[in-house]
Amino acid sequence: MTRPFCPVEPLVDTLAMALAHHLHRLAVRDPLMVGIYTGGAWIAEVLHRRLGLETPLGTLDISFYRDDFTRIGMNPQVRPSRLPESVEGRHVILVDDVLYTGRTVRAAMNELFDYGRPAAITLAVLVDRGGRELPVQADVAALTVALPASHQVKLEGPDPLRLSLVEAGA
Repeated sequence: MTRPFCPVEPLVDTLAMALAHHLHRLAVRDPLMVGIYTGGAWIAEVLHRRLGLETPLGTLDISFYRDDFTRIGMNPQVRPSRLPESVEGRHVILVDDVLYTGRTVRAAMNELFDYGRPAAITLAVLVDRGGRELPVQADVAALTVALPASHQVKLEGPDPLRLSLVEAGA
């Protein structure tokens, strides 16, 4: 069963403000923002505009870096990753829509390090739903919610962006 979860626009507003505050507190100038396909890239596009970042937005497709593709198969829509500038020595803002087990973020960091060694990585997520399998934590999250494993938060879009709650077996 799928049902609307919560409005996306106020969450993006919250995320943009929290991320701006986080970057200001760390005195980060000219970060490289990178969105993880697909939902993270959609959120990153909005955040990139709202924060007025000058460095072009990057995107990552982590399909070949996942640790479960032999079990679940390859994503039928593999896209090329696109990093407009080197990550070497840069502060990278990694953006994803939903943080759950931490495996997507681990795969994204593995891919980023194939491009160079960032000075630091800030993880910004729209929803942190708990249920970690790896020790990965968001630096900035718009919404933190505890959900049972039988539930999934899904971002649909890109225009308009909608968050849905999907219950398995319902």
